[in-house]
Amino acid sequence: MHDYPDFLSAATALGGIEQLDVDAAKLLYRVECSGEDFYNGIADRITSPEAAELLRKNAREERGHAERVRRVIGLKQGKPWEPAGAELTRYTIVLPDEIPLELMPMIVQGEIDGDRGYQSWADRESDPEVQRLLRQNGKEETVHGERVGRVMEILRAARSA
Repeated sequence: MHDYPDFLSAATALGGIEQLDVDAAKLLYRVECSGEDFYNGIADRITSPEAAELLRKNAREERGHAERVRRVIGLKQGKPWEPAGAELTRYTIVLPDEIPLELMPMIVQGEIDGDRGYQSWADRESDPEVQRLLRQNGKEETVHGERVGRVMEILRAARSA
């Protein structure tokens, strides 16, 4: 499996994966774990406690996505899977010290694309439990995008106040 230097390049690579085999699922696992750091990093850099809490909720759910992907890998391998070594290493998250409002629509689009990817991978699976786990992650990606939309509204209102 190819290694990527940071979160953005690894997440971007997922967009080119049509079939979620075990190696691709391991990449997805690392991206979802790193997604927790991504959202927490943004939350740490904004001043609105309300907006930060929405982002931290996304962070917690990203970790939940990783756990579902871990279960998917186990189902595909026919035995429970526990990450080890490099599989436990999170990707580097590169964020500016101050988060520009203009970043938020890109995050929303990334979450929409994430849902689309999960649904597409689920469509190609024969195992109903794998399908269910992937579809659940996908639906939550859309919810994450909706929360980021609310974050944008909060930050815009604070900016104009």
